[in-house]
Amino acid sequence: MVVVAIGAFALTFALVPLYRIACEKVFGIRLERTASEGVQDATAAAKRVITVQFDGGVNSKLPWDFSPNQVTMQVVPGELYETTYHARNTSERTVVGSAVPSVAPARASGYFSKTECFCFTAQTLKAGEVRDMPVRFIVDPNLPADVKTITLSYTFFKNDTLTAQAQGTAQAAPVPLSAP
Repeated sequence: MVVVAIGAFALTFALVPLYRIACEKVFGIRLERTASEGVQDATAAAKRVITVQFDGGVNSKLPWDFSPNQVTMQVVPGELYETTYHARNTSERTVVGSAVPSVAPARASGYFSKTECFCFTAQTLKAGEVRDMPVRFIVDPNLPADVKTITLSYTFFKNDTLTAQAQGTAQAAPVPLSAP
């Protein structure tokens, strides 16, 4: 029993480094950033340009047209940028949608930060309503040098619960995702 207890204790302490290794080496996800990790020369980072591609789509249950207003953008890491996505409710009823973002390649996701995004809240569009929705983002200057292109993609899904509530109360404002 003592050997099992010692083994369990040792495994508990080994899980953190094993998790970090699995995330970084197997899945390419960077867990933490420190000042000493991957520090690049400021002049080289300022000259570096990354291509950001934008993509958007909807689930088949959501009667919306949704697409980026700009397909690509050249960005300098460390600077704040903004783009917009265009959404239009093609149905004859109020519909609430929730956006799910993804960043490719996966190992770039830890270096891509959204400071403002329509994906943070559910979006309510009345019948026929059209809206441009902003996304503000920053690409970390410590992005690995071999990553030249990042793709930001959104898929909108119909939020049945919030749609039923919105159709009953005819709300037009964005609804927080944490609403009951």
